[in-house]
Amino acid sequence: MNGRAVRVRVPATSANLGPAFDCAGLALTLHDVVEFAVADTGLAVEVSGAGAGELPTDASHLVVRAFRAACGVLGWSPPGLRVRARNGIPQGRGMGSSAAAVVAGVVGAFELCPDVDVRDDDAVLRLATELEGHPDNVAPCLLGGATLSWMGEAGARAVRLPVAAGVRPLVLVPGATLSTHVARGLLPDAVPHADAAHAAGRAALLVHALTCDPGLLVEATEDRLHQRQRAAAMPGSAALLDRLRAAGHAATVSGAGPSLLVLGAGDPAAGTDDVTSLTPDGWDVYPLEVDCDGARVVREAPGVSSP
Repeated sequence: MNGRAVRVRVPATSANLGPAFDCAGLALTLHDVVEFAVADTGLAVEVSGAGAGELPTDASHLVVRAFRAACGVLGWSPPGLRVRARNGIPQGRGMGSSAAAVVAGVVGAFELCPDVDVRDDDAVLRLATELEGHPDNVAPCLLGGATLSWMGEAGARAVRLPVAAGVRPLVLVPGATLSTHVARGLLPDAVPHADAAHAAGRAALLVHALTCDPGLLVEATEDRLHQRQRAAAMPGSAALLDRLRAAGHAATVSGAGPSLLVLGAGDPAAGTDDVTSLTPDGWDVYPLEVDCDGARVVREAPGVSSP
C-alpha cells in the first residue's frame, strides 16, 4: 500500500415509486461500504455480506469496472488497487445493488484521483448513468433523499426533493431474484393514451405526497405502466402487492422487483405490524428510513447497515 485510501458508503435505492417510471427514486438506510486503497501493483478484491461467494473478486467486479471507467475519464490510473466491499444491499432484488456498485466505483476514483480537488457530482451522475444505463437508481444513490432524474442533451440530470417527515419506507424482500433485463423485456412498446394520462397525473401527485402530504401516498402510488405488465415474472410479488394495496397501504414494486416498497404514513409500529401480518413466510422485512446523505466518504470503522 502507498497510504492513499478512501472508504465510500452508498445507500440502497428504490426506483419508480409506482407511476414515476424511470424517473423517480428514493435512497434508503441500507448500505454497502466499499474501501479503495492504492497499491504498488496488482488488484485484490474482497467481498463480504450480501453477494459474498457469488460476486466476482477480479477485474470483472462491477465496482472495479466502474472505478476503472472513471479513471479513464479522469486520465489517471493507480499502479495497483485493493477493494474491500462490505455489502448490506440484497443483490438482484430491485434495491439498486448495481447502481450502488457503479456509484461507489466512480466516487472512489474521483476521491482518490490526485488531480481532483472537489468531487463534481454532476460529472459523477453522468458517468454513472452511462455505465448503469438509466439514472433512476443512480440519482438517489448519489444525492440521497428522493430524486427526479431525466436525460438531457448533455446526459443525465437530477434534482433532489425534500421528503416529508411522515414518510416511512418499509421494504419486503423475497428469496427469489429477478433480472432487470428480463423485467424490462416484459414491457410493451406502447401504452393506451388513458394509461399515459393516468401516469402523468399520479406522478405529479406523487411529488406533492412525498414532499407535503404523505396521506395521499396510496393514491399517488397507483400505477398502470409497468407493475401489472411484469406480474408474470414475479407472481408472488404481484399477489402480495394486491393484498397490501387492498388493505390501504401505499405499496409499489421496488424498481424492477421482485421486492416491494411500502411508503407508510402515521403510526410506524401499527403500519409495520399490519404489513408484516400480510407478508408470507420466506420474505425479509426491512423497516428503513430515507437516507438523506447519498454517497459519501466515511471516516468511522467500516460496517454495514442491517435491518
